[in-house]
This record gives sequence, structure tokens and C-alpha cells, in this order.
Amino acid sequence: MSGKLILIGTPIGNLGDISPRALETLEQCDFIAAEDTRVTLKLLNHFGIKKPMVSYHQHNRNGRGGEICQRIEAGEVCCLVTDAGMPAISDPGEDLVALCAERGVEVGCVPGPTAAATAVALSGLPSGRFCFEGFLSVAKPGRREHLESLKDERRTMVFYEAPHKLAATLRDMVKTWGDRRCAIVRELTKIHEEVIRTTLCAAAERYSEESPRGEIVLVIEGAAPPEKQTMSLEEAVEQARALCAEGLSASEAAKTAARQSGLRKGDIYRLLSEDGE
Repeated sequence: MSGKLILIGTPIGNLGDISPRALETLEQCDFIAAEDTRVTLKLLNHFGIKKPMVSYHQHNRNGRGGEICQRIEAGEVCCLVTDAGMPAISDPGEDLVALCAERGVEVGCVPGPTAAATAVALSGLPSGRFCFEGFLSVAKPGRREHLESLKDERRTMVFYEAPHKLAATLRDMVKTWGDRRCAIVRELTKIHEEVIRTTLCAAAERYSEESPRGEIVLVIEGAAPPEKQTMSLEEAVEQARALCAEGLSASEAAKTAARQSGLRKGDIYRLLSEDGE
């Protein structure tokens, strides 16, 4: 088998969620690159798999990524795993995949559980379109800037959050966006899995006095669409006349008034043209 990097999705809680293909791939690879080798060792021991491992994480990715690529280029097959879920999603594995792409190293994937998609499915919020925002910055200015940039985002939004930061994050969300529907999803696939469908204001009040446990996914309702302006045809024509007085051609004025009023350009232009007759 030629050298290759294979991303392996691993359980986010319940070990029964690992796929037969993932186990087969782990058994057949030459070595495993793991976020935390101690966590991965528990997974391997549970399924009776013995493989050499190297650590690959946030703090050693720059040097270790090149070492892993060299071994793959020499013909070895490496499986990349994170502590839970899909590697390279809000994870330093992103850099290793980019490095492989840069060096022409083949990359494959065995899909597996993902907390973000699972939480959206459970949230009860619109799931046809959603955006994954990962972890917010630990620095207050960075976190607030991030939230401010999403103020008008109309898609459902998904965040990962640590339990000790949840209360502050909820307060900042309320301050920036006001009240919205949300779901707080914690301990996915584990014994104490919980889905709390609530609002930002209610959640901020609840967690100001209560400290949650476990990994948390926040699913937040997107911004409401802007209200369409309602304007009569006469008002739209008056607006077009004002634009003409400012120097716009009748065609451009009618086009602008139509865009702002939601009315047809042709109707506005027809009445506007009658002014010159």
C-alpha cells in the first residue's frame, strides 16, 4: 500500500458509534497520529488494536507535521485521529491536511461522528442552511468582534464552548444580538446527554447561577430577515423624481426606486416619463 494520510472519525462519546471501516483502517495502517495518545490508547485497547502512535496537536503541529509527511512519502500509511469526532474540523489536523496537499501527499477519509451536525439535528432550529463558527476567542475583544460580525447572519449558527465560559458567552450574545431561540446541547451520545431548547435570555439567566458540565455545542437561531419597505407607486415615483433632480437619469432613478420599493421599474418609469410630456 502506498503512503497516505487517512482521517478517521472517532466516537464523540459512545464507543459503539465507531464504524467497522474505521476499525479496519486503524488495524491496517502503519502508525497513528493522535491529538492525545493517552485518549486514543483507551480507544485502541477497547477494540484490541495495537499500533505505534505519535502525538500531533496544537503545540507541536509545526514540526511534527513535516515528520509525519516524510514517513508517508517514504511509503507509510498514517491514520489521523482527534480525541473525539472528525479530525481537521476546528482541529489542528487542518494544518496537516493542508501540508499534505502542498506536498502532493494523498489524503483519504473515513467519516465519523461530528458534534456540530449532530447538535443541529437535535436543536429543533432550521437546518437547511447553517454555519459552523467553532470556538470563540478567549479574549473578550476578539470574542465580541466575532459576535458582532455575525449580527446579521441569517443562517443557524453553531459554536463549541467550554462549560466554564458558557455564562460569559451567553451574556455577550444577548448584548450583541438580543434574544433569540437557541439550543444548548451537552454530553452528546454520553449517559448524561442533554438538549435544552430555550432562548438566549433565559439561558443567560439560568447559567448565571448554574455551572454546566461536559462539552457543549451552542446552536443559535439566525437573524430575522430585514423587513421589506412598503411604498405606494405614487411615493416611489416621487422618490424617482427626487433622484432625477439630483442628477440621475430617469432610467436609473426608476431602477433605484424600484429596488427600494419592491415595485416594478417599468411602472415607475412610465409615470416618470409622463412628467416630460
